[in-house]
Amino acid sequence: MSLEEERVRKYIIGIERKLNNIPQGVNEKILSLIRNYKDDAKYYLEKGELDTALVDIAYAEGLLDALLISQSIDPESNVSKKVFVGGTFDIIHPGHIEFLREASKYGRVYVAVARDANVQKFKKRHPINTEQERLQVIASIRYVHEAFLGDKNDIFKSVEMVKPDVIVLGPDQSIDEEKLSVRLKESGIHAQIVRVPERFDKWKHSSTTSIINDILSRYRLNNQV
Repeated sequence: MSLEEERVRKYIIGIERKLNNIPQGVNEKILSLIRNYKDDAKYYLEKGELDTALVDIAYAEGLLDALLISQSIDPESNVSKKVFVGGTFDIIHPGHIEFLREASKYGRVYVAVARDANVQKFKKRHPINTEQERLQVIASIRYVHEAFLGDKNDIFKSVEMVKPDVIVLGPDQSIDEEKLSVRLKESGIHAQIVRVPERFDKWKHSSTTSIINDILSRYRLNNQV
């Protein structure tokens, strides 16, 4: 499945999840119309007609957003909100998945994957996986609406391209929120900044560094390095 097909598929899944949470008593005529557009999108996706599938699910999303707001079910419906996330995403682990799941609660997640040169610049090490490999993996995660490579010279250009409603930062991302707010204001972007307060430490490995260190430790002990 191509990246474009995967993106449309996840778009449809997101609308289906939202529809499943609609309470009883909501305008059934409009709901029926939304479901019809959603089903048409699935049909055209299976036939490989991506443009038609995308148009249909976009219609479904717009109607659903309007319905939620007009019925006061969700006055600040996040169906159409764009959420920006940036990072290296080198060796994907459960902490990454939880972070992206958390971000997806605010809307559709757009991920800027750090360029190899910038990883070297800021982290003082080369990533294990190349930028294209990291992009391919992150784009396939269900909580990600769209993923792309960030700018080599100015990481903020990715934010300007997406024009998000929400920016979600990880607990370890060394980004000055006040400076970010100033840059957003200068660019005319009115985005809420959300900082995830702490790592998701339910698992042994919640960072790429811990995975690398564990691998090195195990293989060295076994004289296999």
